[in-house]
Amino acid sequence: MMDVAIIGAGPAGLIASERLAQAGRTVAIYDRMPSPARKFLIAGRGGLNLTHSEPLDRFLDRYGSSRQRLGPVIRAFTPDNLRAWAADLGEPTFVGSSGRVFPKSFKASPLLRVWLRRLAALGVTLHSRHSWTGWSSNGGLTFRTPDGQVSTQPRATLLALGGASWPKLGSDGGWAGLLTAKGVEITPFAPSNSGVRVAWSEQFVSRFAGEPVKRVSLTLGDMSVTGEMMVTDRGLEGGAIYALSPPIRSALAAGEAVLTVDLKPDLAEAEIASRLDLPRRGETASNFLRKKIALSPVQIGLLRESAGRDLPSNPKALARLIKAAPLKLDGVQGLERAISTAGGVAWDAMDGNFMLHALPGTFVAGEMIDWDAPTGGYLLQASFSTGVAAANGITNWLAAG
Repeated sequence: MMDVAIIGAGPAGLIASERLAQAGRTVAIYDRMPSPARKFLIAGRGGLNLTHSEPLDRFLDRYGSSRQRLGPVIRAFTPDNLRAWAADLGEPTFVGSSGRVFPKSFKASPLLRVWLRRLAALGVTLHSRHSWTGWSSNGGLTFRTPDGQVSTQPRATLLALGGASWPKLGSDGGWAGLLTAKGVEITPFAPSNSGVRVAWSEQFVSRFAGEPVKRVSLTLGDMSVTGEMMVTDRGLEGGAIYALSPPIRSALAAGEAVLTVDLKPDLAEAEIASRLDLPRRGETASNFLRKKIALSPVQIGLLRESAGRDLPSNPKALARLIKAAPLKLDGVQGLERAISTAGGVAWDAMDGNFMLHALPGTFVAGEMIDWDAPTGGYLLQASFSTGVAAANGITNWLAAG
C-alpha cells in the first residue's frame, strides 16, 4: 500500500512530497492539470516573489487574524529556511529594493524544473490530468482521468488543492462540497488581493484606464498602506489596494466602504496649502496643481472623481482634499480575477498536525485553509510552511499507527 497520496501539485503539495519522501515514505501526487504548479509558474512569470526579508514579528503581523495559528508554523519553517531550501536547489536568493525575496534566476520555471528533478530522484510519482472526485465505497480516493475512473487507497492523504482564485489554473474550490458532505467545516470563499470597483465617469475611464498612480497612501478604517495602484475601467488594482483586502471586505459587509486617498503622503497638509496660496495668473487648475505640488493628470482626475468637476478654490480646503480624497467603493472583483482567496477549511476543523477531525488520516495544507495574506511573499511563504507542517503531521501519524 502506498504511504501518502497528495492531491494538488502546487507549492504546498510539492514541498510536502519532498519532506515525506526524504523521510522514507512512498508518495504519489495527483493533479487535475496537464502539468504541475500552474499558478506558481504564472505568479512567477514576472518575478517569483518567494518570501520577504522583514523582521519575523513584523512578517507574521501580515497574516492578521490568522497570526496566532500560522505563527508557530512559519517559525518552524521561516523565510530564512525557505531561502536556504532554494539555495540548496541551486537557486540562491536576493533581496529586492522593497525587501521582497527572489531567486537568482528571477522567474519560477528554472526553480520548478530542478525541484521536479529532485522529487523524481526521491521516487515521488506525479499523475497529471487526475481530477479528484471523492471517495469510493471502501474509502479509497477516486479520480476522473482521460482514460476513465481510477482509484487508490493510501495510508494517508494530503489535500493541497488551493483556494478558489484563478480557476483556469487549477484552483477552483470545487473540493469544498466534497469536504462539507463529510462534515468538514468550510468558511465561505471571498476574493482577496483583488481589485475594487469604483463607479468612474466615462471621461475618467476613457482618459486614465491603465494609468498607474504612484506613491499614494490609502486608508480604510484604522488601516493605512503606502504604495502604488492602477486605474482600471472598473476601479482600482495594485499592491496598495490588495493590502487592504481584509478591511475592504469588512466595510462592504457592514454596508459601505469609503477609501481615503492621500495623493501626497510626503507633503504635510500645511505645506500643500502654503504652496497653493498663490495667484494662479490665468493658469488652469490642472496646470497650477501640476506646477505647485507636482500632481499628475491622473491624480488630478482622481480629485475630480472624488469631489466633482469644480475643485475647491480655497487653498486649505483643496489641500485637505489632496490629503484625504474619499472614494466610494462599489465592491470587489470576483474570485476569477482575484490573486488569492480568504475562506476555506476552518482552523477548528483540523488538529495541531493539520489532520481533519472528521477524516482521520486526511490532512490539509496551503491556500485551501482559511487564512489570508497580502502579496509580497506572504502567500507563498505560508503555503510552503503549511506544507512542511502537514508533512511532519503525516510522518508522526504514520509512525504512531
